[in-house]
Amino acid sequence: MENTKGNRKVRGEHCLNIFVSYELKNRLKVLAEKYDRTTSDIVRAVLRIGIPMMEGLSQAEEIMVREYI
Repeated sequence: MENTKGNRKVRGEHCLNIFVSYELKNRLKVLAEKYDRTTSDIVRAVLRIGIPMMEGLSQAEEIMVREYI
């Protein structure tokens, strides 16, 4: 959110609600229990690790499509 003083954090703006399968939720819960962490900690870690991987895969896919055409 922008205002005259620049960016400011709005309460709740950082929240993300997603729906996942019961199987995926269970896998996340099992990981959390195994490593004595919260499910939220596991989800944050998976996102931190997964986003760069997804970016790399998407870039590679774009290059392959460009070179194929």
